[in-house]
Amino acid sequence: MRHILIGGLAASVLAFGQAQADEQSLKVGTVAGPETEVMQVAADLAERKYDLNIEIIEFTDYVTPNAALADGSLDANAYQHEPYMQSMVEDRGYDFAIAGRTFVYPIGAYSEQYDSIEALPDGATIALPNDPSNEGRSLILMHNKGMITLDDPSNLEATPLNIVENPHDFEFREIAAAQLPRVLPDVDMAFINNTFAQPAGLTLDDALIREGPESPYVNIIAVRAGDEDKESIQQLVDAYQSEAVEAKAEELFGAQAVPGWK
Repeated sequence: MRHILIGGLAASVLAFGQAQADEQSLKVGTVAGPETEVMQVAADLAERKYDLNIEIIEFTDYVTPNAALADGSLDANAYQHEPYMQSMVEDRGYDFAIAGRTFVYPIGAYSEQYDSIEALPDGATIALPNDPSNEGRSLILMHNKGMITLDDPSNLEATPLNIVENPHDFEFREIAAAQLPRVLPDVDMAFINNTFAQPAGLTLDDALIREGPESPYVNIIAVRAGDEDKESIQQLVDAYQSEAVEAKAEELFGAQAVPGWK
């Protein structure tokens, strides 16, 4: 009986220790590239400050990180802005919440053939990211520049079907965001998120059109609803919203990353 009691106590201690370890461990999804380097600074700080173990899982697309968060493979992800998250929630029924804000990464339109939007010829081919909100984000920029007219310029999920006036007969190609730098030589202009523009050697200084700091597309740390107030999640947010992370983002992006929590 004594051996059974000792064995049971040891099992309980081990289970408690494992639970404690699990509470101090997080799996966080990012999109491969410089934003992962930024998250690594937050992870290192969280380990030193809170003894929090953060495993960063890299993805190469914008859809899978939310699927992984929904099915429990991740505890959080940090790669998307709120309009995109909300579109995924509505389309797929995810139950997500925002734990904290990260950076605004303004989107830009780039061309290897032309140095201004005025130089674009009639019938120019323009590549758009094919994810719901970033496509609308690009079209709204074009609307605001007078290049096209949308039926509702406040519709964050606008597509080319929402264009009611296209005086220059622009042709639109909807392409996965990660592929846009590769197709840039084959189109007249392409809207490329900073996630993929920066590794391709593109900066906002090169862009023919770009968002300003007033952009509503601030990136977020997303979690499953109910987890946003967990201690470990808030420790992650605190580590991310730090001077060390801001300095790393400035090193990598310069003025192209605007802190969204200030």
